[in-house]
Amino acid sequence: MKPKVLVIVGPTASGKSALAVKLAKKFSGEVISADSRQVYRGMDIGSGKVTNKEMAGIPHHLLNVANPKQQFSVAKFQKLTNKKIGEILKRGKLPIICGGTGFYIQSIVENLALPAVLPNKMLRARLSTLTTEKLFEKLKALDSERAKNIDARNPRRIIRAIEIAVALGHVPKLRNPEGWVVFDFIKIGINPPEEILRKKIHCRLLTRMGSRMVTEAKKLHRQGVSWNKLESFGLEYKYLALYLQKKITKEQMLTGIERDSWLYAKRQLTWFKRDKRIIWLKASDASDNKPWLRKLAPRVSPTPRSRSKSL
Repeated sequence: MKPKVLVIVGPTASGKSALAVKLAKKFSGEVISADSRQVYRGMDIGSGKVTNKEMAGIPHHLLNVANPKQQFSVAKFQKLTNKKIGEILKRGKLPIICGGTGFYIQSIVENLALPAVLPNKMLRARLSTLTTEKLFEKLKALDSERAKNIDARNPRRIIRAIEIAVALGHVPKLRNPEGWVVFDFIKIGINPPEEILRKKIHCRLLTRMGSRMVTEAKKLHRQGVSWNKLESFGLEYKYLALYLQKKITKEQMLTGIERDSWLYAKRQLTWFKRDKRIIWLKASDASDNKPWLRKLAPRVSPTPRSRSKSL
């Protein structure tokens, strides 16, 4: 039998982390975070990073593995995650990949062969002067296929895609199945009703403000993270940086965070719903009568062969 790996996806604020912990307790699992902002140290409140209390003793991986002043790529995530999956399986545990960054998860599930394109500082400097809309139009002209599945409101990711397309002529989406373990990925998604998700996003924002989210952004800037870098992380950090520079009011900051979080949630659902293998739940339901839950019980934990060196 193939080693089983559970994947939990869904929009922001849907309850993915809580479900991951619940299932990790039930099936002796360990959680691997698939969130493009939670990899950074010091970005805890704004990114919604799971707390030690919320972990409830369950090991969590790929949190706080990167410096926010530096770039963290999907290729780096893929390499670290493949390593962690192997380590977790060797311990006889169930790997649980949990997060909302679609491309990160796709890189693991589809074993994408990612291009080794080094950063082009001169190109990035030129592109950084363009608006997000113009960047997206430029990517569409270079590679319409990549433009179809990228976050059109994330300038950092669009610039990286343009960088790759300029270097290679396109953004490759290649699979490299030779020499890597074929896992039995069991993919579930949480998709609460719209009114419930909107309320969760609103309440979460209030909680984060009460947890000193503004202070966190100030600290990151004092530690050397530039305002432009903070803005590039999007969502909360974008508006926190603008607010702390006195470019917007507190009310505009809160309105912007809540609006963009909702739009982000919709984009996440659009991304994940293309995958027909995902089993969708309306809530964090882990009752025993679910067929996908029964699939997790009779798992085996063979020592995985290493994946292809081209990853």
